[in-house]
Amino acid sequence: MSTSPRIAITGSGAVCGAGMTVEKIFAAVLGGQSAVAPIALWDAEHWPIRLAAGVNGVSDRELVEDRKLHKSISRTDFFGIHAAGVAVKSSGIPAHRETLDAADVPFFNDRSGIVVGSGGGAYNSNYEYLPLMTVAGGDLRKFGEELGATVNPMWLLRNLPNNVLCHVGIRHMFKGTNACITNQCAGGVLAVAEAAESLRMDEADRIVAVGHDTLIEPEAVLGYHKLGLLSTDVLRPFDRDRTGTIFGEGGAAVMLEKFDGAQARKAAILGEFLGHGCVTEATGIVDLRPDGDGPARAIALALADAGIAAADVGMIVAHGNGTIASDASEAKGILRVFGGNPPPVTAFKWAVGHLIAASGILDLVLALEALRHGVVPGVPTLNTVDPEFSTLPVSREAQKPRSAIALVLCRGFGGMNVALIVRAAKA
Repeated sequence: MSTSPRIAITGSGAVCGAGMTVEKIFAAVLGGQSAVAPIALWDAEHWPIRLAAGVNGVSDRELVEDRKLHKSISRTDFFGIHAAGVAVKSSGIPAHRETLDAADVPFFNDRSGIVVGSGGGAYNSNYEYLPLMTVAGGDLRKFGEELGATVNPMWLLRNLPNNVLCHVGIRHMFKGTNACITNQCAGGVLAVAEAAESLRMDEADRIVAVGHDTLIEPEAVLGYHKLGLLSTDVLRPFDRDRTGTIFGEGGAAVMLEKFDGAQARKAAILGEFLGHGCVTEATGIVDLRPDGDGPARAIALALADAGIAAADVGMIVAHGNGTIASDASEAKGILRVFGGNPPPVTAFKWAVGHLIAASGILDLVLALEALRHGVVPGVPTLNTVDPEFSTLPVSREAQKPRSAIALVLCRGFGGMNVALIVRAAKA
C-alpha cells in the first residue's frame, strides 16, 4: 500500500447520450431512462444492429467553442476535450491559479499534468479514402495523382491519437506530466491509475485524467456484431436472457490532486482515490477465463493497494456489458473475492451504452455521484438474475450502499481487467 500522499478528486465532467453534465446523466440513470435509440450517424435501417446510445442533437460548438479547432479534431476528440474542460473548471484550479503571484504561475503549470485514455479502435478515419480506392482500382499511380484532391489535407491532424492530450494542455496551460494510453476499454481507467501513481511518485501536484471514445460507425458495429457481442434490442447486464452490449459514445474526466494541496486552497473535494489493480488473463484477444480469475485478481490488488478489506467496500459498479461470457466471469470473480456477502452491485451501461475507453471512467464519475446521494441505482432492464450466479446482489430496484467506498470494475479485449477504489467525501 502506498502511504502518501493522499489523493483527492476535486472535479469531474462527462458527456454521453444521456446528457452533457454529470448531474443530468446521473438523473437519467436514477430515473430509469436509457439513451439507447436508433442510430442517427448514418442510415442503419438495413443493418443487423440499428441501436446505439449516441450523443444526438448536440452541436460541435456546444462541445468545443473554438471553431478553428473543429477542422483539426475528430468526433471522439470533441468529447474528451469537453469532459476535461468541465472537470478542470469544476475543480476550481483555474480560478485558484489567478490568485497566485505571476512569478509562481510557471511552476504551478509545470506541476499540472494530463493523462488521457483512448480506445484507438475507430475505423471511420479511413473512410474518406474508400471512394478513391474504388475509382482507382489497383492503379496506384491514379490513386496517388488524385489523393490530394480527394482526401482532406487535415486528415493527419484530425486523427492524431494524442489530440485530446495536446489541446487540453494548450487550453489549460498544463505543462507537466502527461501520457496518452490506448488500451481499448481499459484506456480511461488506466488513465486514472496512471495519474494517481504519478501523484504518488511526486511527478506532479495535480493531474486531469480523461477517457473518450466513439465506435458508433459502420465497420466497428459490423465487426462487433460478427463477434456476437452486440444486442439487437436491450442491454441486460447479468440477466439470464442477456444477448450482448450496445455501443455508446462520449467522454469523462476527473481532476486528481494531492489532498494537502486541495485542502490548502479550500477546494470542494468530491472524494478520494484509494487504490487500483490491473491484470491480464493471458487467454486471447476476446477469450475470457470462465472462472472469474481476472476480475478477482484485479479486485484483490486494488484492495491491497487501498489498504482496506473486502468488507469495507460499500458498493460495486460492475463492467456489466451485457455479453454472456463477460457478465458470467465478472460475477464469479466478484463472488470469489466477497464470498457469500458482497455489497450491492450495479452497472450503468444499460443507460449510457458501452463507451469503450470512456466507459470505466464514466462509471467512476457516476459511482461518486451515487455515493454522494447515498444510493446504489437499480438496473431496470434486469428481469431475472442468471441462475449461474444467482447470489450476485444486483437488482432492478435501488439499494443502499454499505459505506462511502465504491469499487469500479472495467474489462477490455486482450483479457484486461482493471479495478479502481474510491471513497466519497462526507456530505
